[in-house]
Amino acid sequence: MASTAGPAAAGNPPQSPSKLGQILRNYRFPLFILTGVVIGAIIGLIFGEKAAVIKPFGTLFINMMFTLVVPLVFFSISSAVAGMSSATRLGKILGSMLGIFAVTGIIASIVMIAALWITKATQGVQVEMTQPKDVEELGSIGDQLVQTFVVDDFSKILSAEHMLALIVFAVIVGIATSKIGEAGRPFAAFLHSGSEVFLKFTSIIMYYAPIGLGAYFAALIGELGAQLVGDYVRAFLVYYPVAIVYFVVAFTLYSFLAGGRRGIVAFWANIIEPTAISLGTSSSVAAIPANLRAGERIGVPRDIRETIIPIGATIHMEGSSLSAILKIAFLFAVFQRDFFTPGNILIGIAVALLAGMVMAGIPSGGFIGELMIITLYGFPAAALPVIQIIGTVIDPPATTVNAVGDQASSMMVARVLDGKDWMDKSEESQELDPDVTGSDTTESADV
Repeated sequence: MASTAGPAAAGNPPQSPSKLGQILRNYRFPLFILTGVVIGAIIGLIFGEKAAVIKPFGTLFINMMFTLVVPLVFFSISSAVAGMSSATRLGKILGSMLGIFAVTGIIASIVMIAALWITKATQGVQVEMTQPKDVEELGSIGDQLVQTFVVDDFSKILSAEHMLALIVFAVIVGIATSKIGEAGRPFAAFLHSGSEVFLKFTSIIMYYAPIGLGAYFAALIGELGAQLVGDYVRAFLVYYPVAIVYFVVAFTLYSFLAGGRRGIVAFWANIIEPTAISLGTSSSVAAIPANLRAGERIGVPRDIRETIIPIGATIHMEGSSLSAILKIAFLFAVFQRDFFTPGNILIGIAVALLAGMVMAGIPSGGFIGELMIITLYGFPAAALPVIQIIGTVIDPPATTVNAVGDQASSMMVARVLDGKDWMDKSEESQELDPDVTGSDTTESADV
């Protein structure tokens, strides 16, 4: 009988796919998104403002994401709160969340201060200033705070412009559902079903992401190119490297604190989608669906991720803390004042924290934060356009740091609440009940 010679016949085990091939197969869709963004950036650099002709393809994707985000946030938060075992759990999540948001915001501010002090990047800056036109009139801070958390008509809840009011509404709906016991079970099931439906909706829309983000990013790079001239290029050259270093180093550290080496691997293996979407759209809100999907794959408990990520998209702004410090230091250089004094630095950190957490959730909060910078330091109104231009130039990476920071924070909250073995507990809960974290887990990895 003829022998079928070969590796298997010789006693060697069959060859498994190469490690590179396995990685490409497991993460092919995030790589498609990243490729789309890179191609879009190249198109924007080559064609400049002419690249705006393909922007409608990107706007189509962005509009679909913003249409999705309101029902997704409502169903995910209300469902998560309704399913919590007690109000104590919700209180611990929110308390841990605010503490971690504050600490990470302070760390981001200190990082930018250190970078500016070491590089002396703002020395010798000269910018021609003009008086701002048509400055928006804002109500009292009390009125602004009220408008942040509530609206005067139910129809206004159904808008991404009132995200914090929507979150408050969703939390109360979830609490009310859990408080009425058996009578609330059918409605809790409806909320859970709605959350699953819109997560599936997200996975369907994401098929178009490589094209949509590529087109939008091409137009973005083409439009920004004209603004990166003169001394404003300094803001670009300072902020982008610092944001990249913070993105890599700080988020690696935070994911390590949350889950050790395993946490690092899980974080970086699943963060490409929210990174690409937030960078391409300059919107933390638009990245919520992708961030929820990433949190599910990482293993962040459902009640934590579906509470923290939507709230974080509104009030957690590490990238904004970085940019606030840069804006302040830039203005000090323009007016030939010394920013690096203990008093100015402490005020700067406080302003950055307020701009990154409190003001970010208030309607017109970005404008209020900029006015606060000018007022506290006694700069003239002519300084307002200066920091507004800086904000435009550095907005894409700032938004990316903001959005991805929400994911890292949700992992740290899971570590604080559920202990060092929280990733194991998450896996056990999925084995016991595959529906706990949603039916889209398998498809998310295969899309």
